[in-house]
Formats: sequence, C-alpha cells, structure tokens
Amino acid sequence: MKDKIHFSEWEKIDLRVGKILKVEDHPKADKLYLIQVDLGTERRQLVAGLKPYYPREELEGKFCIVVTNLEPAMIRGEKSEGMLLAADYRQEDKVVLITVEKEVPSGVKVR
Repeated sequence: MKDKIHFSEWEKIDLRVGKILKVEDHPKADKLYLIQVDLGTERRQLVAGLKPYYPREELEGKFCIVVTNLEPAMIRGEKSEGMLLAADYRQEDKVVLITVEKEVPSGVKVR
C-alpha cells in the first residue's frame, strides 16, 4: 500500500458517472482506444489502454467512473480529457473497467 493521504486531498478528486458513447481505435497506438464519454453537461474524449481487454462493442453504452479534473494530456497525438477508473491486476493480465451497478444520469458526482 502507498502512503496515506489526508481526506482533504481525496476531496480534490472529481469523480463523475460517464456513459461511453463511442469507442474508436487510436490511430497511432495498438493498445489504445479513443473513447467519447457523456458527462451530462458535456462530452469528452478520453484515451484509454483498454483495447487488449475489451472489444469496442462491449464498452459502448457502459456507465463508468471518470476522473474529470485532471489536466488534459496529449497521448500519442490525441487529447485525453480525463481518466476512466479500472482495476488492474497484471499478475493475471487483466484490466477490468469499474462500472456503475444501476443506470444513473451521466454527470452524477461519485462520493
């Protein structure tokens, strides 16, 4: 486990429910997708390394958790405006997207 942080640091993270609308192959990376996510009041593009673990069709329509207040990053020439949460257990070579159990409106804050 990593060092503990104060609760005030945790409160800085803005987690929102997002609905995955569209998934495309990244034009310059074999393991990355370009993912369009509906966050209620806006749509964003995320770059995610889920291609080895999920076919596009399985991701589209899922409700997931998005870190929305990260600074945008350029990943292999494509802008990523957030991050999807996933469980990564490499000893079994699996990455599992964290999804929402029941449908809720896009953009709902995760607490």
